[in-house]
Amino acid sequence: MSGIRRALLSVSDKSGIIQFARGLMDRGVELLSTGGTAAVIREAGIAVKDVSEFTGFPEMLDGRVKTLHPRIHAGLLHLRDDDLHIATMAEQGLEAIDLVCVTLYPFEATVAKPGVTFEDAVENIDIGGPTMVRSAAKNMKFVTVVTDPADYDCILEAMDENGGDTTERLRRVLAQKAYARMAGYNAAIAAYLADQLGEDVAARPFVVAYGEGEVLRYGENPHQQAVIYRDPAPAEPAIAHCKVVHGKAMSYNNYVDGEAALEAVKELSGAPGVVIVKHTNPCGMATGGHLAEAFQAAWAGDPVSAFGSVIAVTERVDIQTARCLQGRFVEVLIAPDYDDDALAFLQQKSMQLRLLKLHCPMSPTRRGWACRQINGGFLVQDRDIERMAEKGSPTKIPFPVDKIDLAEFGVKACKHVKSNAILLVREYAPDGYGVLGMGAGQPNRVDAVRKLALTKAWENLALEYEAASRGGLSVDEYKRQILGESVLVSDAFFPFPDNIHHAAGAGIRYVVEPGGSKRDDEVIAAADEHGMSLLFTGMRHFRH
Repeated sequence: MSGIRRALLSVSDKSGIIQFARGLMDRGVELLSTGGTAAVIREAGIAVKDVSEFTGFPEMLDGRVKTLHPRIHAGLLHLRDDDLHIATMAEQGLEAIDLVCVTLYPFEATVAKPGVTFEDAVENIDIGGPTMVRSAAKNMKFVTVVTDPADYDCILEAMDENGGDTTERLRRVLAQKAYARMAGYNAAIAAYLADQLGEDVAARPFVVAYGEGEVLRYGENPHQQAVIYRDPAPAEPAIAHCKVVHGKAMSYNNYVDGEAALEAVKELSGAPGVVIVKHTNPCGMATGGHLAEAFQAAWAGDPVSAFGSVIAVTERVDIQTARCLQGRFVEVLIAPDYDDDALAFLQQKSMQLRLLKLHCPMSPTRRGWACRQINGGFLVQDRDIERMAEKGSPTKIPFPVDKIDLAEFGVKACKHVKSNAILLVREYAPDGYGVLGMGAGQPNRVDAVRKLALTKAWENLALEYEAASRGGLSVDEYKRQILGESVLVSDAFFPFPDNIHHAAGAGIRYVVEPGGSKRDDEVIAAADEHGMSLLFTGMRHFRH
């Protein structure tokens, strides 16, 4: 092969195409192009031949048929070292195409638009582009295929270094990238069509594909390699697409904890809210009248565990909130944005903090799929965006109406804690809610209540008691007073009444759980015995 002599350019994304086309022309490459791409190149003063002139066949059917022609695909697919192929090309008067540059119709972006119609979506399914890409990639021994504008410069550089040609290794790299792009494109189309079918298709074919990833320093542990792959068009705030505006690159564990923090804080979207995560559990979570107030309340939920944590907030960080981090070691702060003075304050060297900015406005979690890889397959389920199915109080003392908002906050928080999950939440200020104690990830619910959630609440209240005068109350009296107005939330039903007895012994009067146990009657009787109020939500929130 004597180098790239003819290239076909047909791009939906026009970024960089004029410079690339000019670079090819300057290197003696004849340019073919289609429709809008040809117009853009021609307007820039670059010589280009229309594909219809090359094929001798007009573009037709509103442009649906323009590159689906034997002259195009023979030019791409024939083997340059096969004498029979060369003879056939000469006999039929066909000419080689040595490079194809295609960026596809923007299907993903189209279906992400609110209110897009099915007809618009289907019209943005590219046919000719993927067909050319697959032909060129199949013949990677001889043909260069380009599907990403980021590769334009390296291709021109390779041509300069290799007598007007690219190397076979580069062509293989580009072919692999091209097939990955086709897989992602087809996966997006399959997912969209499946969504349109709704519940008509059970266990539908599930296709996942991502483009080129980013290598991380290491994985969960230093001996593990790791890569992050990004969804090309997320429809809501996503940790993978947050911009690092200050600090070191994100690590594997930073991303895992960042995901937990961001998904939990979305529950508080629309109000000042803060979530503090350590090892994927929200050890602190609070709302408040101001972001700084919510931050202090969230930190008080577990000041020890908050060391080295990842924090997500619902609102733009101001200087008052930024100052809350002074003297506190935090790995990552995730926010919609930062005031200039807050950003300058947090960028101080002594802070050693990664600052992440959301790529789109804060919003609640949308419906979609949650996936988990297991050895030999994938588990796929609906995302858990629900909270309560009902609000029924089965006890003699009804669950107070003025505790409902606190109960709902508790459910929002508890659903993000690893099972078996128990949370104690309180109203620390008017309409300001926070986590007081947490029991997470326990093999049994009794330990989550007795050994963890209650113990942590007692520790936090002891620290709070020491920090200020408490009206002459002893520390034990103060603890029982606060716990008596708190709400205990469980992610699943109580299988036995023992948890009720332990909670009552600590002064807890209000309990929220899904209900549905065979022993609900025993649990209700125990609550009545202690003068407690139960709220059944009718919805479990296991998180494994």
